Amino acid sequence: MNTKLTLSLEKEVIEQAKIYAKETGRSLSEMVESYFRNLTSKRDLDYKDIDPKIRKLIGRITLPADFDIKKAKEEYYKEKYGI
Repeated sequence: MNTKLTLSLEKEVIEQAKIYAKETGRSLSEMVESYFRNLTSKRDLDYKDIDPKIRKLIGRITLPADFDIKKAKEEYYKEKYGI
């Protein structure tokens, strides 16, 4: 169930966020929800050993619920090595 949330942000931040959302094909609501979801789920995880450039990517990619990592790796290796 979605619930409405009102945020107060600087106008410039909002405008930049709208541009970013449009460029990435997402809504502001999706971005905020994703940020909060990732922020709260990271509390129990230890990311200090992950390169900061990689850490920035965490939460940016959403995979389908039926994504099969084994199948994806298999297809990748088949293509890479011509198997």
